[in-house]
Amino acid sequence: MTIRVGILGGSGYGGGELLRLLLFHPAVEIAWVAAHEQAGRSVADVHPNLRRLAEFRLLPMPTADTVGALTEGLDCVFLALPHGRSMELVPRIPESVKVIDLAGDFRLKDPAVFEAHYGQAHRAPEQLERFVYGLTELQREEIARASRVANPGCFATAVLLGLAPLVATGRLTGPVIADAKTGSSGAGAKPLETTHHPRRANSFFAYKPFVHQHLPEIAQALDRLAEDRWSERLLLQVHSAPVVRGIFASLYLTLAEPMTAEELGDLFHRFYADAFFVRLLGPNVSPDITWVKHTNFCDIGWAVRGRTAIIFTALDNLVKGAAGQAVQNMNVMFGLEETMGLKWPGSHP
Repeated sequence: MTIRVGILGGSGYGGGELLRLLLFHPAVEIAWVAAHEQAGRSVADVHPNLRRLAEFRLLPMPTADTVGALTEGLDCVFLALPHGRSMELVPRIPESVKVIDLAGDFRLKDPAVFEAHYGQAHRAPEQLERFVYGLTELQREEIARASRVANPGCFATAVLLGLAPLVATGRLTGPVIADAKTGSSGAGAKPLETTHHPRRANSFFAYKPFVHQHLPEIAQALDRLAEDRWSERLLLQVHSAPVVRGIFASLYLTLAEPMTAEELGDLFHRFYADAFFVRLLGPNVSPDITWVKHTNFCDIGWAVRGRTAIIFTALDNLVKGAAGQAVQNMNVMFGLEETMGLKWPGSHP
């Protein structure tokens, strides 16, 4: 099987990671890559790490009127665009083409919740129910049947993989505090005041208290596992860390009943028995973002004292938090081995 794919939004960090992974995927042929500001430039000029590996030029980004013709004949199209752009294009993509959207446009089922957290009205609400939420480890069967997948956010992936086994088995009580840190690449390739190197390099700060757009996404996914008004129980606070890649999350929990660290570990091992990309490190072992950098792995550790538990998760925000999970979802959608093209280790040191 050869899957012909296109990438809408190939000049950013997410698009660059898609290219890095798909160029070496044994079942993929990249038909074209389109971009807004970098149209006409060679891929190697925009992504110098791909010199001699991707000798083609970026096409101009299509409009809603032309995207149908551009995507006709593809098997799959990836959208790695800023939030709000995908909803303009997706309704015009042919039904025969599978769609994987890396932005937040189709993650939330309620358009009012989308508007509240993304600051704009949803312009394709009729498409929302067509999209399956693409956290592969939690919705593998639905993804396998899907023609439209909304790739999860990076913070959402880190938090959900840490909470899912406990929520699905009813082991939690009271509020949950998710304290997460991210590298500067999560802000995208276009420089902003808060992501400019002199400001960011030796800095550490919190942002978006109570209102981060991944909060309703996490709550929606947790409610699907065990409906319990998670929008009221979950506190997510994110921080900008002085690193380029990686997310590290510490999840502070109260257990419904006391558990030992070994019992909690057994629960996680059963839940993730078929999850190649979830690596369980053991009790009192902290993940390290350097172990997962450039990989599709999420590493998880934990600590328990009676009814109090802390779950630690780490992943690469551009791979398992974006492009890698998108490729993982493509594999599932086309009936391929889930790990195909993704068994890349990180580097050490």
